[in-house]
Order: sequence, then structure tokens, then C-alpha cells
Amino acid sequence: MHHKYIFGPVPSRRLGISLGVDLVPLKTCSYNCIYCECGRTTNLTTQRKEYVSSDDVIRELDCVLKNHPPLDYITYAGSGEPTLNRGIGKITAFLKKNYPEYKIALLTNGSLFTDEEVRRECMDIDLVIPSLDSAKNDSFRLLDRPHSSLDVDSVNRGIIDFSREFRGKIWMEIFVVSGINTTDAEINAINRVIEKIKPEKIQLNTLDRPGAVDWIRAADDRTMTDVKNRINHDNVEIAGKPAERIQNKAFLGDIMDLILQTIARRPCTIEDICSITSLHMNEVNKYLSILEEKDLIIETKGERGIFYSVK
Repeated sequence: MHHKYIFGPVPSRRLGISLGVDLVPLKTCSYNCIYCECGRTTNLTTQRKEYVSSDDVIRELDCVLKNHPPLDYITYAGSGEPTLNRGIGKITAFLKKNYPEYKIALLTNGSLFTDEEVRRECMDIDLVIPSLDSAKNDSFRLLDRPHSSLDVDSVNRGIIDFSREFRGKIWMEIFVVSGINTTDAEINAINRVIEKIKPEKIQLNTLDRPGAVDWIRAADDRTMTDVKNRINHDNVEIAGKPAERIQNKAFLGDIMDLILQTIARRPCTIEDICSITSLHMNEVNKYLSILEEKDLIIETKGERGIFYSVK
């Protein structure tokens, strides 16, 4: 059965077997990050409302979870910033009451934790993974291209406030872009924020899918290791290679074959693949990363964006 707001389970490098929950339309976010694999933000906003109906999300979750699938996490993620949806607390309460055996994760840019109501609505989530790409305003605006009402100090202060109130786990994600947030000044500023948040883990990530701008490139292994060595934390890890997802129990060879068959007929953009296969963009992106690393597909830039075809 195809669902509108629920996707997966997908093989996540960080979260194992993850059932995705998409709480906003593509691409509704408070940031317009240069590296976002979902593309450019079309609705740049900090306004909170029920962008998708919480009742509809709950119905879909109930439909999937009543069969008690094996999951490591139910994850709020997808087409933008999940905390923009005012129903996130209601959905979390439903899950905790009706399916307490499942852990909930939130992937967030953390920009709305300045709002006490948002912090309160996220208190019952088990794992929160906020972004910390920068602690300096110039690089923050270059990397994350936030809504005009946001500045890096207030955003990071909101994450710090949340960390002091929250009783679950916090992991931080830093997206590494060589030459922008890899200087000594940047790393030192990030370290000062990390010291206040006290996350359980820090994950370093870099590009493995086309971003929202043409010029961004993945940081090489040497750069990633160098950044890891300069982060003042005992538990810093570099995100694994996409092909490592094949070892994940959620990995489905049938989906990878379906994507290959689709682009073998004609070159497709990621939007084309989603439309033809009824797969969620996040799901398609994970499998494209594997196919690309295995050297099975090629990318060609066209008028509508990046097209994928079989190599």
C-alpha cells in the first residue's frame, strides 16, 4: 500500500532500519542549505502550522505499525524541517501511547528550538539530531542560507537551551564543506557550542548526492579525518559510505532493481523516479547513492536538473 506521509523502512547509515515520517510538503524549510539533497527550498519560512494533517499522519502510522514491523527508529525527516508542523507533539503522543515499543528520532536543523513550545513538543522524542554546520554568522548564511529572521547565535542558543531541558539522547550532525567550515576559526567556534550542548555523539557528513548548488563538492577523506581530529569530543564519527547500507536489514534489492529498470528505459530526474515508482525522495536518494558508488549509473545535467541513466 502506498502512503503519502510515511516512507520506507529505509536503510539508514545512522539509524539502522528507519521508518520515515514526512511532516511538511517538498520543500518547506527554515533553511535553504546549499547541500540539501532534496533541492532548493521553495517555501522558506519559520511559520508553524499543520502543513500536513496530523490526523492523516496518525492514520498512516497506525496502518503500518499495527503489523509490528521490525524497526530501529520511527524518524521525523523528509522534505523539509519537521518542527515546522504544529502537529509533531500530537503525533509523538500517539506513538508513545499506542506503540511504546518503538523509538522516535528527529532529524532537525534546530532553528526552531528558540521557541519554548517547540522544545516542549519534542521532549518525548527519544533521539534528536540537530545540525551544527557553523557557529559564525557569515558561514551560517553561506552554508545554510536561513530565513532572514534567523541568526546563528540565537539558533545555537536554542539548541543549547533544548539540550539542558531534554532527557533523551542528542547527537549533533556537522556537514563538512571544505574551505567554509573547516578553518581553525570555524572549528574553534563550533567546539565552544559543542561544549555547552554536551551531545552524546557527533557525526560528520559530507555530500554524497547532488546538492542545491552546482559548485559544492564532497570533502575528501583527508579533510574529514582532519576535522574529526580537531573536534573536542570523545565520540566523533565520520558517516559511512553509501554502499554500507547494503548490509542493513532494511536494504531492498528489489527497490534498487526497480530504480535501475526505470532509468534504463530513459534518463530520469529524481522527481521523475519518485513519480514513476511512488517512492519517497529520501528513499530514492539513499539507493541512488549506493548505485553511484557502485559505478552503475551516470549523472547528466539537463534543463530540468540532474538526470540519471544506467552506465
